[in-house]
Amino acid sequence: MVCTLLGIGLASAGLAHAADLAAAGAFFAPEEQVTVAAPAGSPPAAALRAKDGRLLGYAFSTRDVAGSVGFSGRPLDVVAAVSPEGIILGARVVAHEEPILVIGIPREALAAYVADFKGFDVRAAAGLHPAPGRAGGAPQAVAGATVTSTVIRDAITRSARAVLRARAPRETSAARLDRESQRRASWPQLVEEGAIRRLLVSRGDHARLTGTRDDEPDKPFIELWLALATPSTIGESLLGQRLYEGELARLGPDDDLVLIAARGLYSFKGTEWRRSGVFDRIEIVQGTTTIRLRAADHTSVEALRAPGTPELREIGLFRVARSSGFDATAPFRLDLALSSSGPAPPVVSLDYRIPASFLVVPPPPADAAPPTDAATETAEPERPLWQDMWWARRYEIAGLALMLAALGAILIFQGAVTSRTRFYYRLRTGYLLVTLVFLGFIANAQLSVVNVLTFVHALLSGFRWEFFLLEPMAFILWSFVAASMLFWGRGVFCGWLCPFGALQELLNGLAQRLGVLQVQVPFGLHERLWMIKYVIFLAILAVSLNSMMGAFALAEIEPFKTAITLKFMRDIPLVAYAVALLIAGLFIERFFCRYLCPLGAALAIPARMRMFEWLKRYRECGAECHVCARRCTVQAIHPLGQINPNECIQCLKCQANYYDPTVCLHLKKRAERRGREVAPQGGRNA
Repeated sequence: MVCTLLGIGLASAGLAHAADLAAAGAFFAPEEQVTVAAPAGSPPAAALRAKDGRLLGYAFSTRDVAGSVGFSGRPLDVVAAVSPEGIILGARVVAHEEPILVIGIPREALAAYVADFKGFDVRAAAGLHPAPGRAGGAPQAVAGATVTSTVIRDAITRSARAVLRARAPRETSAARLDRESQRRASWPQLVEEGAIRRLLVSRGDHARLTGTRDDEPDKPFIELWLALATPSTIGESLLGQRLYEGELARLGPDDDLVLIAARGLYSFKGTEWRRSGVFDRIEIVQGTTTIRLRAADHTSVEALRAPGTPELREIGLFRVARSSGFDATAPFRLDLALSSSGPAPPVVSLDYRIPASFLVVPPPPADAAPPTDAATETAEPERPLWQDMWWARRYEIAGLALMLAALGAILIFQGAVTSRTRFYYRLRTGYLLVTLVFLGFIANAQLSVVNVLTFVHALLSGFRWEFFLLEPMAFILWSFVAASMLFWGRGVFCGWLCPFGALQELLNGLAQRLGVLQVQVPFGLHERLWMIKYVIFLAILAVSLNSMMGAFALAEIEPFKTAITLKFMRDIPLVAYAVALLIAGLFIERFFCRYLCPLGAALAIPARMRMFEWLKRYRECGAECHVCARRCTVQAIHPLGQINPNECIQCLKCQANYYDPTVCLHLKKRAERRGREVAPQGGRNA
């Protein structure tokens, strides 16, 4: 499978590829005479120095540093430079294969978005202390490409943070905390590694230390747990991403997080701290330094997120400033004062030292260090970006969940729904309006044949769930469509969840009310026109095996991006094409769905595996009555009465006719027979 890489707007900068950083200085610092060292260190970066030797910053490739990939799962490469103070000096896209950016979003919009990162403070974005006087706000996402914009922003900030942390000077220790590496660990794993330390004080121990008596000496008085939560692996595993990132935002660049948790009879917090602002029962001791923990630096945590966490009575997270003298790389202990009636309460101690696996030795200066193979270890993203995306769209996800639950109920109880004709038509119209406005224009959740291509190529080249999880609405929709195809076929999406299909049907309904003449395509011709969409899909798939860029261009036969995603804000020829299809749909209901839609063709192929036949028919259907065939939204009913499941969109109009005694010939004949049976009997009684 051969895939082309698209270089965007880099000729003026002289950058042909992210690995070639030699020209970065001239572009990112044009006002200086810059010398650029060869990329070195781990992660690799090129030091930018002024003529007088001053370090201006580091140029790096997001692909080399963070292994950045786009929403489509294809490599995404951005060359950027960051100052030692954490300010982005400039950024340029080198290569990407994002469908929405290849065709749909002007190159100028993407270039402007990435260029706007100049002046962005990555430490503020990372939860570090921003430079004084620098707001460092991130640029606004590209309209119509929010997910891809977020991916690009994440790649730049992650890579810049990693480069800065690896090259930050350390004065007090030969080693530093590894704040870049990211992996999730369970509670037992962290305990086994020594990242979490435990102290158990039994009631017998407490009685012995305080000179009292206890009848249940084997039961715990307090079970205390201690962890340095600054490293991402420890902190994010225990606290979860949102709380951990929120606490980082409150720290200085060298401050630390200490987590204390306990269960048992005794509280390590007590109650005095609420009045005094200082925790009187606990303190951190490191060498000759004693650090009192204050309420202003404390966050109460309800529960920890790491799998296997025991049930805990109380959890406290404490921010410890570097200015207090605390060195997280050196051993320290937590002293706990126990309750006592005497003047000097006994103290128990829990020793702690961060395991060596959470420390790194700082590399030599970036401009002198030889290239290492260790750079490949940083190829994976620090943490899953898809979790941020799901949380950011939680309200849209909730709305989609309600829509899918309602649709499931409609399809399962379709007999009860369609037997009430007026209720059914109002319900369907309302649902299509929600699909168009909410799914289409608000949530931009219009599925496309491009999603099918991405999935197929992911299966061929190495499937990774995180690529598909980046867009939660599309992921949930595809999951529902995949399940529904087993029960009802491909029509569930096409008939109910496709915003462009909803737009066509609503406009055609309005046209019929206004008296627009409807064209009935002869069924013989109609059958032959069906194959067009299957040919289009197979052509797109075949082209994608050679060039994804060519496939994305061919996929523009779908007007979804123009009409729904970008809301007709595109070039005139593309807008004219979309409008022409909608106009054709005024005369032939769902014209595009019937004959041209490659996505409908792609869904129809696996949908042949459906397990149930839900649509009911009478023996007169197709023989004596052709009402349903004439009224079918996509003309999926054969003149002989059979319903073609490959073309049916499960609109349920035929089922509404099935139960309507004013429309269905079978029901009319049955009513006539009953009338004839009742009339003679009534005459004899008379």
